[in-house]
Amino acid sequence: MRAVLIEAFGAPPALTRTPDPSCPPDGVIVAVEATGLCRSDWHGWMGHDDDISLPHIPGHELAGTVVEIGPQVTAWHVGDRVTTPFVLACGRCRSCSRGDAQVCEDQRQPGFTQWGSFAELVALPRADLNLVRVPDEVPTEVAASLGCRFATAYRAVTHVGRVQAGETVVVHGCGGVGLSAVMVAVALGARVLALDPDPASLALAEQLGAISVGSADPGDALADLTDGGAEVSIDAYGDRRNLALAVASLRPRGRHVQVGLLSGDDAHPPVDMGRVLAQELQLLGSHGMPASDYPELPARVADGILDPARLIRERIGLAHAGARLAALGEPGAGAGGMTMIRPDLTRQLAGSGTRGAQEAHEVQGT
Repeated sequence: MRAVLIEAFGAPPALTRTPDPSCPPDGVIVAVEATGLCRSDWHGWMGHDDDISLPHIPGHELAGTVVEIGPQVTAWHVGDRVTTPFVLACGRCRSCSRGDAQVCEDQRQPGFTQWGSFAELVALPRADLNLVRVPDEVPTEVAASLGCRFATAYRAVTHVGRVQAGETVVVHGCGGVGLSAVMVAVALGARVLALDPDPASLALAEQLGAISVGSADPGDALADLTDGGAEVSIDAYGDRRNLALAVASLRPRGRHVQVGLLSGDDAHPPVDMGRVLAQELQLLGSHGMPASDYPELPARVADGILDPARLIRERIGLAHAGARLAALGEPGAGAGGMTMIRPDLTRQLAGSGTRGAQEAHEVQGT
């Protein structure tokens, strides 16, 4: 199969041919029809994730069609359209037993603990527990966006931040996760303020219903716009300055949700715990979404309440994925929406119908 291979951290990934993956006994092989280009993949390419060993295929945000099943799999069949959370939970540990599979103590992650989806095929273990069926009404690339960024934002806003209609929500960073958070919070009836240094990202946030905070002094601007502070802040980028500003801009009893990864010099940021204590603020982490919670999300997409397709800015092929992954470290590289990778699959399944023919046509020339 064709795949994007990382052979050294920080070195340009190469499009190459590798052996097809073997099917896990409890898993499936999925023909990847769309996979997202995510900043988490960039962190992995840079060597920020200790779970990655080289050589390595990145990619954790995917959708496609099952082409092979292991002997222990009972819930899935060849031809099923699926996506998956980026955390493949074990179902046995204490966290899983509590229903918190997103923080499984024995989790596996495509693109991190094992080879991922920047390829024509990907092996996904623990299929019965973790795969999510994609409704016919949901396009494949939209389903792929649900696997990490949109699902992460959805749970951060609805389940962790507990955003309610009429509340003010401040979203720091309007990449894929941040724009998804804007869309979800607006759909819930919240008043959303958006911050990002890139004008294209702010413009899209405004199109989604947010108010742009474009001031050179965002602290003063937020104080004016929130009349004493926001109920919820979300750092969707991962930056110590965002975290400090977010905590400072909350009203008493406000909730801060940290979604963006903090790495390098930002890995251990200072926090104004005096303010947290005096105002009873809540600092909350949000890490993906368990497969058990997924059905509500595709349902909201299918009924039109949420439209992640508005966040997809471009589609590229595997040949360009390595260079684009490396470029994510440059200022503004992830601005203006999501980039989806559409492998030109060599394995076309019978019965894909009009939708499959159309998607195959769209990927040509990328």
